[in-house]
Amino acid sequence: MNILVTLDSNYIEQLAVMLTSLIKSNPGEKFDVYVAHSSMDEEDFNLINGSVDTDVCNILNVKIPQDMFDDAPTTDRYPKEMYYRIFAAQFLPLNLDKILYLDPDLVIINSIEELYVMNLGSNFFAAASHVDKSLKKINEIRLDMPEDSTYINSGVMLLNLPQLRKNQRAQEVYDYIEEKKLFFVLPDQDILNGVYGDKTVHLDALRYNLSDRFLTFYNANPKNLGSRKDMRWIAHNTSIIHYCGRNKPWKSNYRGDLGVFYYYYENLLKRNNNTILEKRWEDETVL
Repeated sequence: MNILVTLDSNYIEQLAVMLTSLIKSNPGEKFDVYVAHSSMDEEDFNLINGSVDTDVCNILNVKIPQDMFDDAPTTDRYPKEMYYRIFAAQFLPLNLDKILYLDPDLVIINSIEELYVMNLGSNFFAAASHVDKSLKKINEIRLDMPEDSTYINSGVMLLNLPQLRKNQRAQEVYDYIEEKKLFFVLPDQDILNGVYGDKTVHLDALRYNLSDRFLTFYNANPKNLGSRKDMRWIAHNTSIIHYCGRNKPWKSNYRGDLGVFYYYYENLLKRNNNTILEKRWEDETVL
């Protein structure tokens, strides 16, 4: 499976937890993880490689050239890094036909094979929505989205790379930014929704992008009275849990039920790292 992540050195620990969960929850799979960045160094990649089983998880350093997005509108609020997800097809190898983008602030608790093998047809992306119907119309108006589209969360996205290479136009994105920039709340996510809302397959958030906030609102909705989701259901049916927003389980002020999954993989990572360090010490002793 091809995996894409974008981050800086501040999120290496969370990335290591995420990759640990990815490997653990998908036994028998192998992964090529493309790490797109502008500022990470060799020491950062040594830390990542030292935290995962590189026999099944191949870490690939993708440093974005400084001049790649010189034509793109940029400000303090719209840095070049904003374009990494939007234009991933421009810098990824041409032999890749699909890739799954994952934010580093999530964990995978069950197989993602069904998601990964999804046929996207002529669509560019597949992603899940955290927006209820009351906000759907507001986003349609705010971003001039097609009426049949749904505002998606961009933290988990399956990318159809051949279609993007063939049909994506950078100028369309730049023109949209100039037209709608005063209405943006989350710039790169808003752009993906505004420009490609009708080219995105809608995924089930309960399975592929479950957050504490989404779970709370889902269970509080009277319409879901007979189908509320408890931790047992989540453990057996959800594949991806996303700690989006400011409520992070590695912070002392975290409030939520889903942090238990993060803590499990965080502890598993620590145990694995201790084993790796012990093996290295033994090897050095023998030498």
